[in-house]
Amino acid sequence: MKVFRSPGGRPFLVWTLAVQLVLCGSWVSAAESVNSCKLLANSSSEWTVLKRLEPLANKNFTVEDESYRYVFQLCGDAGGVPGAGLIQMDKKETGKKQTVIGMYNATQAIGGSDWVMLIYGNGDTYKDHCNKEKRRAIVMISCDRKKDMGNLEVVLEDRSRGEQCFYLFELDSSAVCPAIESNLSTGSILLIIGFSILGVYLIGGFLYQRLIVGAKGMEQFPNYAFWVEIGNLTADGCDFVCRSRNREESPAYRGVAPETLAEEPEERDDHLLPM
Repeated sequence: MKVFRSPGGRPFLVWTLAVQLVLCGSWVSAAESVNSCKLLANSSSEWTVLKRLEPLANKNFTVEDESYRYVFQLCGDAGGVPGAGLIQMDKKETGKKQTVIGMYNATQAIGGSDWVMLIYGNGDTYKDHCNKEKRRAIVMISCDRKKDMGNLEVVLEDRSRGEQCFYLFELDSSAVCPAIESNLSTGSILLIIGFSILGVYLIGGFLYQRLIVGAKGMEQFPNYAFWVEIGNLTADGCDFVCRSRNREESPAYRGVAPETLAEEPEERDDHLLPM
């Protein structure tokens, strides 16, 4: 194997391998961005919904209210806490352990045409509420074509019920927006392409004739002689097809040539009369 060396003397092969490893690692990370989540019901429909959120993977979303700070990550360790998809941190007691609201190994994904509801379960248990069941986070992700990744917002914490308590969050993103379908028909597309080509032909031909050839007047029109000939041939074709009478008139009705109308010299017979 031939090894190239850079101007600094370092083997070029080492740099090539390093770039390949970085690209390989990036590809694997992107491929496994949502595969880190574990769905409670391992259904194909929920995986399809979850894959719509891939542009949001590997990113921390943070929001604060009066008392707490929340960190959310899609199928990743929120705030660096292993297995946690959404955590809560007390703003007043900074040294206090984070509260895990939901784990991404207990994920549910429900989707509509322009929204996705992501549910993380198996969070830390309540101490005095909700029959001491485990916390649960619901992140409602709605379509907003103007935002690739919007800001996370806290809606409410419902812990007044006996069971099925939850934290509700909202997030806007264009990732869940449906694809915009074109309303143009095949004929319209062909017409647009045709007029575009014609415009390029006319403008390009005009500039060439004007600037390169130095043509003036109607001769600036590209292929002027050809189009004039086409026009003449078209007119002849219309005349041939649409004429309602024979192209050649019958000799009986043909006009007399002007030459024959000239007066012949008058014959004088005066010399025959008797003197």
